[in-house]
Order: sequence, then C-alpha cells, then structure tokens
Amino acid sequence: MDSHKHQHHHEMHQEHNHNEHNQHHNSHNQNNHHDHHAMMVSDFKRRFFISLILLIPILTLSPMIQEFLRIDLRFVGDLYILLLLSTVLFIYGGLPFFKGTLDEIKQKAPAMMSLIGLAIGVAYFYSAYTVVFQIGQDFFWELSTLISIMLLGHWIEMKSVLGASRALDELLKLMPEEAHVINQDGHVTDIALSSVKVGMVLLVRPGEKIPIDGIIIEGKSSVNESMLTGESLPVIKSEGDELIGGSINAEGSLKYEVTRIGEHTFLSQVIKLVRDAQKTRSKTQRIADIAAKYLFYVALIGGISTFIIWTLLGKDIGFAMERAVTVVIISCPHALGLATPLVTAVSSSIGAKHGLLIRNRANFENARKIDTVVFDKTGTLTQGEFGITKISSENLNENELLSLAYAVENESEHPIAKAIVRAAKEKSIILQKGQNIQAIPGKGLTGIVNNSTIEVVSPGYLKEQRIAFDEKDYDTLASQGNTVVFVLNDRVLVGHIALSDVIRKQSKEAIETLKKMGIESIMLTGDNQKVAEEVAKKIGITYVIAEVLPEQKSHQIELLTKERRMVAMTGDGINDAPALAKAHLGIAIGAGTDVAIETADVILVKSNPMDVVNIIKLSKSTYKKMIQNLIWATGYNIVAIPLAAGVLSSIGILLSPAVGAVLMSLSTVIVAINARLLKI
Repeated sequence: MDSHKHQHHHEMHQEHNHNEHNQHHNSHNQNNHHDHHAMMVSDFKRRFFISLILLIPILTLSPMIQEFLRIDLRFVGDLYILLLLSTVLFIYGGLPFFKGTLDEIKQKAPAMMSLIGLAIGVAYFYSAYTVVFQIGQDFFWELSTLISIMLLGHWIEMKSVLGASRALDELLKLMPEEAHVINQDGHVTDIALSSVKVGMVLLVRPGEKIPIDGIIIEGKSSVNESMLTGESLPVIKSEGDELIGGSINAEGSLKYEVTRIGEHTFLSQVIKLVRDAQKTRSKTQRIADIAAKYLFYVALIGGISTFIIWTLLGKDIGFAMERAVTVVIISCPHALGLATPLVTAVSSSIGAKHGLLIRNRANFENARKIDTVVFDKTGTLTQGEFGITKISSENLNENELLSLAYAVENESEHPIAKAIVRAAKEKSIILQKGQNIQAIPGKGLTGIVNNSTIEVVSPGYLKEQRIAFDEKDYDTLASQGNTVVFVLNDRVLVGHIALSDVIRKQSKEAIETLKKMGIESIMLTGDNQKVAEEVAKKIGITYVIAEVLPEQKSHQIELLTKERRMVAMTGDGINDAPALAKAHLGIAIGAGTDVAIETADVILVKSNPMDVVNIIKLSKSTYKKMIQNLIWATGYNIVAIPLAAGVLSSIGILLSPAVGAVLMSLSTVIVAINARLLKI
C-alpha cells in the first residue's frame, strides 16, 4: 500500500487574491513546456533542411562518392573546400546535439545526446586530421549524412512526441477569447476572458462556447461536454445546473453566474492533474531509465572495444573508426528512453478525453493486476436518489394517483417528493397544484385538491390513525428495499407508491464485464443485509458486505487486502475517502466538476460504473504497450550492436554510420507510433 496517499483537505473553491490574474496568463503557463517543444520541432526542421542543402556539395566533392558513381570531379584544394563545408554543417547541424551533451554532463546523466555528440565529434576530428595531414581516408560524407539523418529523425520523433502529449492543449484552445457580460442595467458588453471575475453574470447565446465555469441562473439548453467529460450525449441544463468552460451550448440562451476562474476551473484542474500524473514515474518507467543509463556505457565500451579489436586485427584506422562510430550511434538509448514516457502521455490524454483522470500513475499501472473491485452501493451502483418502482391503486389508474400525490408534493424539497414530482413530469400527465399544503411532522403532507383533502403519508401515520392497509404487501415491498408512501383521499386509502434507490443502467453490464475479465465484484453498503442482497441480485453481485458504518469501510478494505487480493475501491470520494486510500487502487466515481479528490488514484468524471472497467482496461493496454516498446527497444539493440561492430563483415554485411543513424531514428519513430496506437 502506498504510504504517501495521505488525505489532504482540499479547498477547491478558495478565492485567492491571485484569482484576479487572468485566465489566459494561466493557460500560457501551462503551455510553456509545450511551446518549448514546438520550438524545438521547428528548430530541428530548419537545421535539417539547411544541412540537406550543404550535404549535396559535400557528397559531390567526396572522393569515395565519385569513385562509386565512376566520375572524376577532383581539383586542387577540393578537400579543403570539403573540410570547410563539413565544418559548417558539423557546427550548425551538430549544435543541438552538443548542447544536449553539455546538459547531460551537467546533470551527471550521460545518455543519448552524449553518444551522438561523441560519435560525430570523433568522426569530424578524425576526418579533419586526415585532410590536414593528408593521410588515411576521411569520412566527411558519412558524418554529414549522419548529422542530416539525426536531425530528420529528431524532427519526426519530436513531432510524434508532441502529438502524443498535445491532446490536452487542444482542450485549452476550446476557450473563447471573450465573454458577454450582463451589466447591472441589463446591457450586454463583451470583455476579454482575462477580465472575467467570480460573481459576474454572463450570457451565452445558442451555438457559442461557454467561456468559463459557472451556475445557470436563467434559461434552459442542451450542452455538449463530450470533449471535456467524454459524455457523448448532450446534457440538458437549466436553472441551478453547473456549466463547464469550454463546452458548447446548443439551442437555448443561458444566463449564468461565474463560480471559478483561472487555475480553479474544471479544465485547468484536469490539465494540471494530467501534467502531474505524467511527471510521476511508475516502476516500469524507472526500469527503463536505469536500462537507458546502462546502455550509454554499453555503447561507449562497445565503441572503444570495436575500435581496439579492428585495429589489432590489422584493419586501417579509418575502418576501425567507422565501425566504432556506427556502434555508438546505433546503440543510442533513445528508443528505450522514450518507450514508456510516450505511452504514459498517450494514456493520460486518452483517459482525460474519456473522463478518466489518473492522479497516481504507479497505482494506475498496477490496476492491471486488480482481481477484486469493491463498489460502494449508494451513488455508485445506484443513482443515490429515489425513483418510483411501483404505483398501486384499486380505483384509480397510475397517472391519476400520481397526479394527486404531485399536487401535494410539488413544493417539497424532500427526496421522496422530488422523485414523485420528477415521475409526474416525465409522464406528461395533467399537473395540478394543491392549496393549503401543510406538513404532518415526520409523517407526510396534506393539502386540498379539487375540494378534497389529499394526504401523502408514511405507514406509521396509518397505524397511528388506525387506518387499515395490506401489511403483508407492504412488508414484501419494504424487504426489497422500497420506501412506501400511502395516498388518502378524504381519509380513505386510495393507493400507495413504492420508491427505491434507482440502479444505474450500466451497473449490470459493468459487473458482467468484470466477471468475464476474471475480476470479482463486491458490494459494500450501510443498508441492511436483506435490502442489499435484493439490489445485488438485480445487478449480478454475489458477494455483499452490508450494514457497514461509514467509518468501518476502510477496515473492510483492509480485511480484503489481507486475503491477498488486489483491491480496487470505487466510491464517491467524499464519504469513503479513507477506504479509497486503503485500497490498492482508489477510484472516485461521479466527481463531476470537482476533480480535486486527494485520496483517489483515479477520478471518474461521469457516474458510469463501466468507466471502472475502462480504467482497468486502459491500465492493461498501457502496460502492454510499454512492454512492447521496451522489448522492441532492447531487442533492436541486441541485434544492431553486433552488426554495427562488423561481426558479419566477412560475408559483406556492413552498416555504415549513416545506415546506423537511419536504424536508430527508425527504432525511435516505431516506438512513438506504437504509443499512438494505444486505445481503451
């Protein structure tokens, strides 16, 4: 169990003074790292094309190329021009590699750049020596080709790396530049997004992007949040509902009050979460880093040994030097160094796009080993709100009974009343409002509807008033987890309505899918055993831990982990924070816009239990991709290094430094492309 998963109290809605700093400022900071990356892409591109132009005369002037093409373009002093052009290319094209070498030496972590710097340095100074002292064979053309290919490889690879981790910055571009502010006098003025303050009232017209987070105070519309939460269907929003900055308003106009700006917005929080997750290093990542470090020494020793062996075998220094340079170039630990970070970047981005936010990478990576998923029942497998399960009446039809109950309950804030009101509105029945509505404390409500006294009351009230009802039927309903209310018309019982916590429609599918994956699902609940088992049966869960008090939940998780299980705990992240922290993987489900849940390893924006399945699947496929990349990167070195050293030179198989560079760049690009193929 990770001891560092402490629970911090997180005040998400804090209004710091620096909130006043503009939104754009914030998004620029987040973009800095990526802008730097983008600059490097264009730098490598520019250096590549200029080197390519220089490469043409270098190839033309090279004696070896002339021999190969059976032409003779030699003239007095041609080798000095060759030296001059090669020097320009060496300095201009090689500069990024020398800078990289210096950085690596400063950090005491020599790696890829040091190897490239060493290889091209040795090649250049040896070639310059042959020209100045007119002994041996230069390999300027190979050096120049090598640098050009290195620049091309880095350019392509940087582009693919950037593409992999860029997905989130695409989200930042969703933000409009301006917002329509409604002033005190009702006039609308457009102001820059950076000037928006908490508490301002904004207008969003049909088809526009929502500029910043807030709560609707007037209007109704459907909003497309798919790029933020992965919720594919437009969400109907009306007064009191939250809006996420960056989502798209469909047909209606909305007035809303700004609740969060700057780094506190949903989008900024998501981007920060993903960035932080990409910075945390998982076990696989650490293994790859160590391997890459050792590979540097393997390359160095390999290069020196190759040079010594060929010299001892009586080959000329030029040949031995060329082999050594090829070994150093081909065994660059670059593909190995990128094998896991690229997959990490891609999996974080894919997750975020689907509303799966990874906070703790190491625990997420271990999610592939999960064999037990514990679901907190309320709000996870069920919706956490009442729905009507049965309406029963001898003399009235369902709609008539519901209409009477609605007339009395429509102003009440009680969860049962809300469920009755919702059901009545959905059924499009004639809605009427009762008069003179009064509460019967702890028992129900009474009111006048069409000159009759209608009461919607609990069974306790009926017993108290000695009004007979079918107690056997009531007991059956209650044992199935229903809450039952009775409707009286002028003191005569006319029917009853049974309500229970509604099971989410995806719960059954999620449990079935987990079963197929060989994962056991357990339901944890405070409900009594009978009610819990009733719900579990409907979903397909056989293992139920019922009657658990909130503070006992983490103890139950501890007991399960002691059974040598790999446990994931799924809950709302608020009541079950300690239990989430105790599990091998803590999943907070249905976070909505409040993604600052400290104890969870993974945060699911939607309340869909299938996302628990998706997180485990994403963990499995992420790990698979990492392993594929690591096998490729190490396997490639095992084959390439001996070939570069010239083991098969006796049968004519020799890799030139340029071919070595092509292979090295290719291996890196393959790793990058493979990472991009990751899917849930």
